[in-house]
Amino acid sequence: QVQLVESGGGLVQPGGSLRLSCAASGIIVSLYGMGWHRQAPGKQRELVASMAWGGSTNYADSVKGRFTISRDNARNTVYLQMSSLKPEDTAVYYCTAQHKVRGNYWGQGTQVIVSS
Repeated sequence: QVQLVESGGGLVQPGGSLRLSCAASGIIVSLYGMGWHRQAPGKQRELVASMAWGGSTNYADSVKGRFTISRDNARNTVYLQMSSLKPEDTAVYYCTAQHKVRGNYWGQGTQVIVSS
């Protein structure tokens, strides 16, 4: 059974930082394309950051230079380091895993609120 468990969300002031974690079980994250999506109230879900199995990364223009996706193979965990947070970053953040053959998986999400 595949599980992606996100943690690290919460309330943070504008300009602050948070690190989200995605602990995976049932898959090996280094063999999957891993990503972070988010969905703000009343908006469509969007891809924020992704890391291919080979390690290359991509970011949405809105978070470039502020967010960093990383992977700890030993812990089988993916992270999203978020800095210089803005109110518009408020959303539920989801961890995702993609594999052409083995399937796609989503976590349950973690809430991030950026507010003073």
